[in-house]
Amino acid sequence: MVVMPHGGPYGVFDAWNYDRDVQLLAAAGYAVLQVNYRGSGNRGMAFQSLGARQWGGTMQDDVTDATRWAIDQGIADPARICIHGGSYGAYAALMGVAKEPGLYRCASGYVGVYDLTVLHTGMEQQARGLSNWSRRWVGDDADRLAANSPVGLAGSISAPVLLAAGGQDEVAPQEHTRIMERALRAAGVPVEALYYPNEGHGFYVDSNRMEYYSRLLAFLATHIGGADATA
Repeated sequence: MVVMPHGGPYGVFDAWNYDRDVQLLAAAGYAVLQVNYRGSGNRGMAFQSLGARQWGGTMQDDVTDATRWAIDQGIADPARICIHGGSYGAYAALMGVAKEPGLYRCASGYVGVYDLTVLHTGMEQQARGLSNWSRRWVGDDADRLAANSPVGLAGSISAPVLLAAGGQDEVAPQEHTRIMERALRAAGVPVEALYYPNEGHGFYVDSNRMEYYSRLLAFLATHIGGADATA
């Protein structure tokens, strides 16, 4: 099974719509678990507000609980689960293997944010509106931001990691991925990284997408046994 928390995180939600990544993974033989954790949309503002300042907290716990539910239901083999996501979903993927080292066999982060201190500081510098949003939803307590940043938790990660980022990304700047890669390598964690200088917050050039998805499928096949791109 591949656990795939959505990006956003606030107000965004997964629904029963066509999703390219879900179909790609399902075609490769995986069950795919999407989780509308606290903070997600489509369930009212009270539910969305429950996710405020809960990066790495209850929002992450919801993903963990859903994964354990899938195991208990017999949907997932506990020895063959990886976690993969983009943007906030990439953050949740790396936090997943940091907080629950025995639950996931690998993690994949796509155009992700991994240092909440850098994220908050960047928003503070950009505009008052972004600063207010960051304080309300991400938080401004320096110790808590550091404690819930995957870059500071690399030593707690043992599962292999795949990272991918675009050089033109203004939402989750590529530097997040580079510092995450450096932290993982320093901690001795097996890590693969792909960088595309001409991509932004998502990959749109066909050749880049072909390479990235081929690498993703190969990475998952190695660690939990699905089909690769050739198959």
